[in-house]
Amino acid sequence: MPRNWALWKQRRHVTAYCLLSEVVAVVLTVRRLGDEPVDGRATALWAALVVLAVAQAELGRQVERVRRRVAGSAHINMTSVWLFAGVLLLPAELTAALTVVLYLHLAVRSWYRLHRVSPFRTVSNATILVLTCYASKAVLTAFGMADLRAAMETPWLGSIAVALALVVHFTVNALLVLPARNDPGRTFVDLFGGWADNALELATLCLGAFNALALTVLPGLTVLVLPPMLILHRTVLVKQLETAATRDDKTGLLNSAGWHAIAEHALAQAERRQSTLGLLMIDLDHFKRVNDTYGHLAGDAVLKAVASAIQGEVRDQNDAVGRFGGEEFVVLLPEISAVDLAAVAERIRGSVREIALKVDSDEEVREIADLSASLGTAMYPAAGTGVQRLLDAADMALYHAKRTGRDRIVHVADLK
Repeated sequence: MPRNWALWKQRRHVTAYCLLSEVVAVVLTVRRLGDEPVDGRATALWAALVVLAVAQAELGRQVERVRRRVAGSAHINMTSVWLFAGVLLLPAELTAALTVVLYLHLAVRSWYRLHRVSPFRTVSNATILVLTCYASKAVLTAFGMADLRAAMETPWLGSIAVALALVVHFTVNALLVLPARNDPGRTFVDLFGGWADNALELATLCLGAFNALALTVLPGLTVLVLPPMLILHRTVLVKQLETAATRDDKTGLLNSAGWHAIAEHALAQAERRQSTLGLLMIDLDHFKRVNDTYGHLAGDAVLKAVASAIQGEVRDQNDAVGRFGGEEFVVLLPEISAVDLAAVAERIRGSVREIALKVDSDEEVREIADLSASLGTAMYPAAGTGVQRLLDAADMALYHAKRTGRDRIVHVADLK
């Protein structure tokens, strides 16, 4: 039933943005009908792109389904190879039709059993890509070029136009996605993904440009894009599996193994550079009461909220935040002073105090508030020269904070 759609359960600004972007895409498409002639050549190119894209999607279907199961970040797929080629070769309305066909095929063949892929997300992503294609197409139009063939008539100017269209496509897509997310995050990685994700998107756009060039000059060579596409797709899966193996399922933070690996590397760098390194141990106070009062699902929601609060108060992506199990968290902060470490700890303590969650408990909505955390801090090299020694020192400070009243911060240096 429409009233049960996941779209209505999103934050209001997300629901409004999704609906507005869809209306804008439809209006722009209707207005563009007839602006560019859709002749037999354009129709043949559109059909070729559809066939190639569907073939690539079918050959990589299992890889794509596994990728969607393990993906924990902004999702980037391979469609840009075909869509950017469409921008360079087709009238705008045919590019929009290409987007709809490709996303419909992916939804039916690759994503239909994956519960985390809500239909409204598929529609929203396709809509954003339609608008992105219109934006990059506008660059070519601004240069007076209808398509790649026209760009080839003035090689250098055409090259500049295509390069700018690629940059606009990359940038506009990244920006249009943000309002459609419930919690876009605060750091650059949260907002736009890591360098590897962005490099993948740029690689697919570059392949799209060469794909369009092949279709224009030697159409038979277009099939040569399929092998590197499939290899690239599988390589991304391997990377995501490696990332998933180091992440905690409930919070998305590093797990113990993943955090230790980063900590050992950071400690080796600190020793080599003769720099400092800070460590925080964080433990939620009276967390058992939350589980006993509201249930374990509510407890999981609290853990996620605390994880988000901690990540929101660290400095940047170089500060490694991990969950050590239960209600205990740990943060590694390279190249930090004792004063700044204390300031980060205080921000985290205050942020946990501000958490207020509404959860379903016993068929009624209840609010969980008045949470607090105890923290212990340790500095390298004063508190220890190995990861385990630093952990032991911070844990000792944390135990002292628990024993002396909770909801406080204790520094190892203050215990001596």
